[in-house]
Amino acid sequence: MPLDPHPLNSLGFAKPPSETRVVVAMSGGVDSSVVAAQLSEEGYDVVGVTLQLYDHGAALAKKGACCAGIDIHDARRVAEEMGFPHYVLDYENIFREAVIDEFAESYLGGATPVPCIRCNERVKFKDLLETAKDLEADCMATGHYIQRKMGDHGPELHCATDANRDQSYFLFSTTPEQLSFLRFPLGHLPSKDATRELAAKYGLSVADKPDSQDICFVPDGNYASVIEKLRPGSAEPGEIVHADGRVLGRHNGVIHYTIGQRRGLGIGGLDEPLYVVKLDVETKQVVVGPKSMLATRTVPVREINWLGDAPLTSREVWEVSVKVRSTRPPREALIRPLSDTTAEVELLTPEEGVSPGQACVFYETGSSRVLGGGWIWRG
Repeated sequence: MPLDPHPLNSLGFAKPPSETRVVVAMSGGVDSSVVAAQLSEEGYDVVGVTLQLYDHGAALAKKGACCAGIDIHDARRVAEEMGFPHYVLDYENIFREAVIDEFAESYLGGATPVPCIRCNERVKFKDLLETAKDLEADCMATGHYIQRKMGDHGPELHCATDANRDQSYFLFSTTPEQLSFLRFPLGHLPSKDATRELAAKYGLSVADKPDSQDICFVPDGNYASVIEKLRPGSAEPGEIVHADGRVLGRHNGVIHYTIGQRRGLGIGGLDEPLYVVKLDVETKQVVVGPKSMLATRTVPVREINWLGDAPLTSREVWEVSVKVRSTRPPREALIRPLSDTTAEVELLTPEEGVSPGQACVFYETGSSRVLGGGWIWRG
């Protein structure tokens, strides 16, 4: 038999890299820079794109956050070093409408939102992905630590090889259609050190750049100050109340508290350690109670993005593992579908601090496969 004249290249296309256009979403950090440099060196037709997500001037002085002014400069420099075109797109309005406004409203509603998920879902993997198609790209590559593997029913989403870097919690809402167009070249690497070694190998100026820590538009992790700027007058004072009804003190605004918080409550001198167990926006009350009140077994989930081979509603119960916080390992659970996009999740071992606004992400038990997930919506 004659050999296939066009074996699949590393991105899965039956043509030479030089004829394969790939848009790389470049944040200016080491991860996406390595992706762009690696694909460029492999001979792909690379186009770098960086999103300006919020005010350039205000961002210039801020370190430790992605997509700020200095990061745009760093991304442009990498493109110059490697010799491929680079574009900066102004996504300020889209980002504000799709991510920041909902973040503020969610926080004011007593939830604990995860804006990074919405940014991936609504900005990077929606608007930017469409832009990549407009640029006649064959695919779009990012520096996320997650894997895309081909299965019997098409591309599947899998956790990164390095569990410490895995970003599957933030990418659960990636749809099958998006997954067919996306590539994640770093997901198989054993560690972040391996990424930095590649950056040094390519001689990139960002090789030693620190990782971003905060949500990009929340400097120093101070959510409340950002909310007060976005929604002046939102921090209305109220009472700190024990679950048994006792008034224990006053607070300066529900937005300063999160479910599970113990420190900084300002209600010392009590016999038992107390935790925030509920935020009541209507009555402006922060409700506290013993740690046992934080244990949750039943978690209502909506806006589910399901990535299993069979429809979610094809079974009455799915035995899976789930994460209810990005920093926690998956735990055994049962999903009971209520519709194509809603379900009740039963945690076989109760979890503490399950909070509305967080994601509940589903994993195939005993496997690296991500089965999707949804949003926790009431406590």
